[in-house]
Parts: sequence; structure tokens; C-alpha cells
Amino acid sequence: MVDNSILFLPFVVLPLLIFVILVFIVRPRPVKIPIKGRHVFITGGSSGIGLALAHQAASEGARVSILARSLDKLEEARNSIRLSTGIDISIFSVDVRDFEAVRKAIDDAGPIDILICNQGVFTPEELELQDLEIIKFMIDVNLMGTFNLIKAALPGMKSRGERHPASIALMSSQAGQVGIYGYTAYSASKFGLRGLGEALQQEVIADNIHVSLIFPPDTETPGLIEENKTRPQLTSIIAASSGTMKADEVAKRALNGIKSGTFIVFCNLEGFFLSIATAGLSPQRSPLIAFVERGGMPRRIATALQNKKSFLKNFDAPNKGKEIHGHFTRGWF
Repeated sequence: MVDNSILFLPFVVLPLLIFVILVFIVRPRPVKIPIKGRHVFITGGSSGIGLALAHQAASEGARVSILARSLDKLEEARNSIRLSTGIDISIFSVDVRDFEAVRKAIDDAGPIDILICNQGVFTPEELELQDLEIIKFMIDVNLMGTFNLIKAALPGMKSRGERHPASIALMSSQAGQVGIYGYTAYSASKFGLRGLGEALQQEVIADNIHVSLIFPPDTETPGLIEENKTRPQLTSIIAASSGTMKADEVAKRALNGIKSGTFIVFCNLEGFFLSIATAGLSPQRSPLIAFVERGGMPRRIATALQNKKSFLKNFDAPNKGKEIHGHFTRGWF
């Protein structure tokens, strides 16, 4: 007969000991990053999530600047924000791939308190078929464009007069946490933001600048409408297994995460489990969530969902002419 005390040790005492150690290591310090009266600079701000973020930040009393390529869309966005909030915002028509143009826009806008790198482009297609110029375009906008923005904004953020907490937020994607069929290049560009954010947080925390990585699922935006026109059939089948979120919903969750200085900001329940499964050694303010991340069970659940075998009947893969058996990620976009 097994001694009950032997069972008690691994199932009760050991988890408690791990939790106590994590409390000591994490030593949570709540952070509140104020929005009212501060300068919020949002890229990709003329539509979709960026525009929704601009509306919410302006309604909370922030001084808002938005940057995008299309001047016409920027002016439409400024008018819509003025009509809904009574607040005027600054607009900058710039391509984030052009560092000098980005730096000039940021210099003209003035010191930034909250930088939200929200720009993004995506063209879904299998790597074998996708043109290298399109791959380079996605990486240049999604990843290198973010480097350009941070490089241009960081000197002013570090030298800001008041030392209230500041924020740099990176808009990734659930395709930046797990690879998706047809998103090879896009996922690579978004996975890169994770490494950028983790390393950058170590470099700027002494200046009271907090990094947030936001991982939205499929979101109802003009970009998604265009993407759906060209998605590979298998990508569409996988995407159909999950619902979408509205841009306003994602913006609200993103802004709440930014204001609390949260490093990993998930937007729905599947995003929570996915964040647990892919937590790695990312910064974590909550010892409870750190315990859950390292505890194993939620990670097993998320991994089981991710690796669940799907048998797609009557799917004729391009140039293969056969049914597909394999592992498909369900709903994590």
C-alpha cells in the first residue's frame, strides 16, 4: 500500500513550493500607464484595429497621432474621430519602410509616451508558390518597419521630461505564436516581433518603458476582406474553424493590456491558452499566471488542441490530388 504522505509531496507541497519561488522571482509591481493627456502614436491608424485604437485613445483624452501610407484614408480617419469625439488628431502619410521619413514624422509629432506599432500587411500563399518580392515586402513592413519606428522614437521616449511609465506596443498576431498553413512568410515576420519585444524590454525597463506584445485572432478589418480573396483553400478551411473578433473589441483589450504594462496581451479564450502554451521565458508580472504557465496542464490542453489530427475529406490539395491527413491548428490566427 502506498504511503499517502508520499503522494502528498509531489501533488501539494511541490506545487506550493514552486509558487512561492515564483512569487519571489516575479515580485509583481503593478504598473499603470496613463493615457489621458499623453501622446499616443499609432501606425496603421487609418483603418481596422489602428483606427479603433485611435478612437479609444482619443475618447480617453489622449493626444493622438496616426501614421499610414494613404493620405486620403488618414484624412477620413481624422474626420471620423473628430465627429465621434470632438478631438482633432495629427496625421502623417509615411511608408514605415523609409527610416528617414519615419524619423521626420516622429520628430514633427513630438515626444511619444505610447508608441503602438500596428502596421501590417499579409498575403497568404504557400511558400513554394509565393514570389520573393512579396515575402520581402511583408518582412520589410511588419518587422523592419517596426525597427524603424522604435529606432526613431526611442531617443525622445528615453529623454521625456516626466518619468511616468511609457509603453511600446507591438501588434503581432496569433499567427505570430504558432505557424499556419499558407502564412509562412507572414508568420515569420510576426514571430520576429516576439524576439524583438523580449530583448527590447530588457533594454528599456530602466527607463520605465514597458513593452507589450498583442496577439489578436482574425479581426473584421478591410485587410481581412482582401486576404479572404486570395487565401489558399486549406488556409480557409482552418480559419473557418474559428470565429473572428471586431476591431473595437481587439482595440479595447489591447489598450487595457498596454495601460497595465502587460507583456503578452491575448484577446480571447483561445488566445489565453495559446499564450500559456507558448509563454517560454517571456516577462510575466503575475506569479499566478507564471505558475500556470509553468504548471503544465493548460499547456497540455493548448498543445492537444493545436496538434489535434484533422481528416479533411474530399480536399484536393493543389498539384497533389489526394486527401490530406495531418495536424492543423484550429482557430489560432
